Amino acid sequence: MKPQDIIKEKSNLWIFGYGSLVWKPDFKYKRSKVGYVKGYKRRFWHGDDFYRGDKQKPGRVVTLVEDHDACTWGVAYEVTDSQIEESLQYLNMREAVLGGYVTEIVEFVPRENDQAKLLALVYIATSDNPIYLGPASETEIASQIAICRGNTGHNMEYLLRLAEFMRLFCPEVEDDHLFSIEAALFCELKTDPTSRPMMLTSG
Repeated sequence: MKPQDIIKEKSNLWIFGYGSLVWKPDFKYKRSKVGYVKGYKRRFWHGDDFYRGDKQKPGRVVTLVEDHDACTWGVAYEVTDSQIEESLQYLNMREAVLGGYVTEIVEFVPRENDQAKLLALVYIATSDNPIYLGPASETEIASQIAICRGNTGHNMEYLLRLAEFMRLFCPEVEDDHLFSIEAALFCELKTDPTSRPMMLTSG
């Protein structure tokens, strides 16, 4: 089923975020839920030459890659009535036009066991995108993140805020890819992990 078929004539819509949307949605919404989607793994394989990097030094941001055995944690936001059009207009510019992402519909599983699964819109960058960077080692990704900055701020902030979200809201989840890159970044900078809060506020 195509995203436009799900959205058409609906009075509410759920939007799943797994990158910067988990801490900075920047659109009005009715409520949010922490949870996960199955069949995808989160990877720092997409390039960013606007928000967290530039044309000369594109940053590294996350996208979803199909993996039958994986799941990715994040936040689903419910938008209703006029919020639907407003949020989609905003996200189309933020994620599609400037970010290079396309939309898909996924099944979202809320963290609370007593809540039903729901369909959510998600933005995914594929290898067809010109600024898609693809796989690299955690060390290589961390080295790239350490030197990149864009219009929104330093690429390091993006990585550290995502890691912070996972520790605060999904403490039992082991996100090896994310935390390995974070560890490699601290090694690259020869910085103690306890300096994380200062690095987040310095932007």
